[in-house]
Amino acid sequence: MGPLGTVPVIGLRAGRLDGVVALAAHCDDLAIGAGGSLLTVCAARPGLRVDALVLSGGGTEREDEERAALADFCPGADLRVTVLKLPDGYLPARWEEAKAAVEELRARTDPGLIFAPWRGDAHQDHRGLAKLVPTAFRDHLTLGYEIVKWDGDLAAPAVFQPLTEEVAELKVDLLQRHYASQRHRPWYDREAFLGLARIRGIECHARYAEAFHVAKLTVDLEN
Repeated sequence: MGPLGTVPVIGLRAGRLDGVVALAAHCDDLAIGAGGSLLTVCAARPGLRVDALVLSGGGTEREDEERAALADFCPGADLRVTVLKLPDGYLPARWEEAKAAVEELRARTDPGLIFAPWRGDAHQDHRGLAKLVPTAFRDHLTLGYEIVKWDGDLAAPAVFQPLTEEVAELKVDLLQRHYASQRHRPWYDREAFLGLARIRGIECHARYAEAFHVAKLTVDLEN
C-alpha cells in the first residue's frame, strides 16, 4: 500500500523517464488537463525534455499565451513547443495534417510518458487527436487528461496524480495569469479548476489531484 492509505501508489522511476510528450488540440488544453502534473514532474526532474505539440492557435495571441504558460508550467525543463494553425473545431476535416504533425513528432522523440486528450472527450478535436496518438506512439504510456466543459463528458478516471496544495494553487494562478483570452468564459474560473481537483483528490485520498484515463498499460512484474 502507498502512503495515501488504501490507494496503491506506483512511481515512475526517474531513470526511465527521460522525456515527456504533451499533446493538445488547443492552446490551454494542456495547462487545464495536466498543468499540475507538468509542474510536479518538471520540478522533480530538472532538465527533463518536454516536447509540446498544439494543433491550433498558431500565429495568434493564443500561441503567445501558450508559449509563455508552458514555460511556467515546465520549470527547468528542456522545453520545445510547436503550435500549428489548424482551424479550431475542424480537426476531422484536417486529419492528414494532424496525423503528419504527430508522426513528425514521433520521428524525433521517444518519450517515457505522454499527456494527451482521452478518447471519450466530447469535443471532436480532442477526441480526434486522442485517436491519432496510438497510431504513432504505439508502445508508450499515454495518460488521457480531462477538461471540464458544458458537454458533461467527465467519466471515471483510473489514474491519479496527487497535487500538493501549493501546486494546485499555482496551477490555477498560472491559468488565470497567462490565458487572458479565456477569462470571459463562464466555466473558466478558480472555483471550477480547484473544484475538480478537490474531487479527484478525494478519490485518491489526497487534498487535490489530476486524473487521467489509460486505454492500455503494460506492466513488468520482474522489475
